[in-house]
Amino acid sequence: MAEPVQVKCYSGHVYAERPASFHWQGETHQVAKIEREWLEPRERHFLVRTDEERLFELCYQEQQDIWSAVELINGV
Repeated sequence: MAEPVQVKCYSGHVYAERPASFHWQGETHQVAKIEREWLEPRERHFLVRTDEERLFELCYQEQQDIWSAVELINGV
């Protein structure tokens, strides 16, 4: 289940262009690589790998102006 998170991101011509780090469950995680990104209506999704080799899906919900995250175990 996705949990609310705080995300620091690069914003160029649009907000939330590329996540750089996020604070989840009391820990700050640095984004080492964006594996995939896609758009859905009013949402931006990012599949990211952290410095610790953990895999997360980050989602920015534009209308609510909130981020959420879910950790994908075993890359699933």
